[in-house]
Amino acid sequence: MHIPEPKGSSRAARTAGFALVDLLFVVGLISVLSLIALPRMLLARQSAGAASAIGSLRTINSSQLTFALTCGGGFYAPNLTTLGRPPVGSPEAFIAPSLGSADAVTRSGYIIRVEATPFAGAPGSCNGLAMGQAGQAFRAGADPSEPQNQRFFATNANGQIFEHNASVFAAMPEVGEPPIGHLIR
Repeated sequence: MHIPEPKGSSRAARTAGFALVDLLFVVGLISVLSLIALPRMLLARQSAGAASAIGSLRTINSSQLTFALTCGGGFYAPNLTTLGRPPVGSPEAFIAPSLGSADAVTRSGYIIRVEATPFAGAPGSCNGLAMGQAGQAFRAGADPSEPQNQRFFATNANGQIFEHNASVFAAMPEVGEPPIGHLIR
């Protein structure tokens, strides 16, 4: 006749649950997988940030052209906040509020900004920019906010986007090609 062992016996404790060795093995396996995946995840994050920066520069190019043709009398906005201000009688600005909220905006790991040299003969704009403040051309840049990211982007009134491993914005003229970087097609 077989007599069942009591619930608190050592044999029942050994068969239920995980041993410490099993737990250490699982933790070690997760650590190795994390070490393999982490660099790829950081590269994917940087690639996504670069794509967002390029998209923002394309938006700025389009918005500047729209501003010049409809509101600026043929002249360009001197900064992001001007593009972020809607024309009188319209609820829509030239760019989204997230991009036009300040003169330098950080988005997806990039600092985005626009500059235009004021032209004394520029008329006032339909969204409140004073006479002589708009520019005949502009330049815009997206520099990374994280030092490990080495992809810099810039554009100007020509509408082409350039990339380099140092700040293209610093060398970008308002019209024409910069002395550094290469064209993104």
